[in-house]
Amino acid sequence: MEEMAGRAALELVGLACRVPDRLLFTEVDLRLKAGESVSATGASGSGKSTLLMCILGLVKPDAGIVRIAGADVGRMSARALAQHRRDHIGMVFQFGELLPELSPVENVALAGLLSGMHRTEAYDRAADLLNELGVPTRSGSTATLSGGERQRTAVARALINDPSLLLADEPTGSLDQAHRDSVADLLFELPRSRGCALLLVTHDPAIARRADRQVTLADGTLFPAGTTEAPA
Repeated sequence: MEEMAGRAALELVGLACRVPDRLLFTEVDLRLKAGESVSATGASGSGKSTLLMCILGLVKPDAGIVRIAGADVGRMSARALAQHRRDHIGMVFQFGELLPELSPVENVALAGLLSGMHRTEAYDRAADLLNELGVPTRSGSTATLSGGERQRTAVARALINDPSLLLADEPTGSLDQAHRDSVADLLFELPRSRGCALLLVTHDPAIARRADRQVTLADGTLFPAGTTEAPA
């Protein structure tokens, strides 16, 4: 990711989003550099997942700017946005969102194939990532994996296109203690080992504290964790 050196992987400027009955958040500002991790906490319903959806371009904010790898995604056509998302963003969900009937290699390779990667390259890269992350590459279905192995498979899938920005929505929320810690170890090492930025949403304060920076979404504003004085 040498081209990302000195450039923000993610910039949110004055971001605001309203749902029919209330304002979720307003004037949200956040900047993540390559190699940096940030955790975001907040009460249920505060808008954390919606914030991620705005970053992904799946929810259109009412105001503000979302820049991914220097590009304003709000100015992109649907096709250009989809391509930019594939090229620059990796996403890890709480329950993995894997296809259980496919093997781990097939699940990971599929993300590469959808972005236009050659079949051989996609499968070779998928196997390499899974081996690196300690996931068995046997041909059995993903449904036979442990919870921790499924999340590691989800992380491998998020990494196959070498993203500038990695988003994680409660990635350890469904795991037991041992698997929670191992997946957290993996996620927070990625910014250093791969030069991406990580924005991780969590309800778990122990997980949140592992990030380089912590922010909290409360009363419609994003604050540095532990303060209510200035937005992040």
